[in-house]
Amino acid sequence: MADPSWDLFRTFAFVLREGSLSGAARALGMTQPSVARHIDALEAAVGAKLFVRSQRGLSPTDRGLALRPHAESLVATSAALMRAASGTEDVSGTVRITASEVVAAEHLPPILAQLRRAHPGLSIELAPSNAVTDLLQRQADIAVRMVAPAQQALVARKVGAVTVGFHARRDYLAARGTPRTMDELLTHDLIGMDTETPAIRAVLQRYPGLTRDAFALRVDSDLAQLAAIRAGYGIGFCQVEIARREPDLVRVAPDLFSLEFPLWIAMHEDLRGGARYRAVFDALAEGLGRVGG
Repeated sequence: MADPSWDLFRTFAFVLREGSLSGAARALGMTQPSVARHIDALEAAVGAKLFVRSQRGLSPTDRGLALRPHAESLVATSAALMRAASGTEDVSGTVRITASEVVAAEHLPPILAQLRRAHPGLSIELAPSNAVTDLLQRQADIAVRMVAPAQQALVARKVGAVTVGFHARRDYLAARGTPRTMDELLTHDLIGMDTETPAIRAVLQRYPGLTRDAFALRVDSDLAQLAAIRAGYGIGFCQVEIARREPDLVRVAPDLFSLEFPLWIAMHEDLRGGARYRAVFDALAEGLGRVGG
């Protein structure tokens, strides 16, 4: 087997990342036919198909998956060589972050604003989602999670924790009274989820009577729940740190209900050699490390 050109492996790595010939062409600044020719040439050199076409684009074969870590290592090594040759590590380019709705809206904006001022060439894609994004599939570069990462091949750091409790607006409590027991709480206008996931059900089982039917407002968006609390609709779940910023929000029955969630930051280990990924990871770790309930 003749040694394939380095360019073929680079193109292969970008097709894997982007999931299509057109996406890889845009990322590399090439034409789509040139990308296709590179893949054909690499498949001929290794003597095996590396991709199969599907309705969702190109899917790697078993041989393609076996080559993936080596090709990505070559890309990372090439980038490191260029940085070393230039004597600089330019923090520029795009980094995609995923975080829960509330973390993305309430905690990340000032951190990202400071990061942008420090590195004007850096662009951020922020994907607010309560789903656990698969970093191994590169659905995001860096994830802020409230559960410990279970996947291998991740660089992860626990940076703190947040406490969630019941909160309500001060004038709501002045009009309706402040509940001290679960029975009293269940007479109030409660704000909670519409869909009971297994994780939510496991949490609520610790609090008898606190079920979907107990909520006067049911909505699956954490941001919508927070907005309803701020509007004085009733009593709902809110991070203690967020409520502390707002004099009108009051914590209700802290001895009755309190949940602590860890804050983790994770990224694929192959990315830690990239200056922009390290800069974002470190900024998130420092900023979120100051968050705590």
